Amino acid sequence: MTLTAKRLDELMPDATLLESDEPEMESSLHYLQLALLVSCLDWLWREQKDYFIGANLTIYFSRQQLKNRDFRGPDFFLVKNTQNHPRRSWVVWEEDGKYPDLIIELLSTSTAEIDKAFKKTLYEERFRTQEYFWFSPDTLELAGFKLIDGKYKPIKSNNSNLFWSNVLGLYLGLEGDKLRYFDAEERLVLTPEEVALHEQNRSAILAEKLRELGIDPDELSNAKS
Repeated sequence: MTLTAKRLDELMPDATLLESDEPEMESSLHYLQLALLVSCLDWLWREQKDYFIGANLTIYFSRQQLKNRDFRGPDFFLVKNTQNHPRRSWVVWEEDGKYPDLIIELLSTSTAEIDKAFKKTLYEERFRTQEYFWFSPDTLELAGFKLIDGKYKPIKSNNSNLFWSNVLGLYLGLEGDKLRYFDAEERLVLTPEEVALHEQNRSAILAEKLRELGIDPDELSNAKS
């Protein structure tokens, strides 16, 4: 019997339901760092619906990989120009062949050698991921690479020790002991909690200024409402 494209499609299982198969994060430092990267970017891009962030999520890129149980999941990855909806894993052949545009690995004692060698080669040669960064929450080591002519070339930091990402349109760099985003003017990208606190502080300063002028801010607020 001739196998038509339609019949083949009917026989092939839906792989979008594949569960992730990633181990737990190495430490609370790694978990908090990952949560920070995800929450900041989601907040900054809250009006956008055309990206997906994977956090410690398996990327399935071939059926042979499934047979070999050779699962690969970056700590953080970003795919642009795709639908923003929850996924159990990232299955390349169910996502129009899309691979991550940017990957960040959080180094640990047990994974550093793999992240710097095997995974770097995988992301360069198989994934063709445009940008790859690694960061150690323990030692604060940070490095970035950009795919140029099929090979990863180091991204040089600027005078503020920030690394520019064309994919993000942002800098990556250290704020204290955390990896954070910075905008093109090198201003720190705030978390939702930091934004709320910033607004509270602004309101408190304004209220104090009004009191210095002899104006009761509470009465002014009641009059407006």
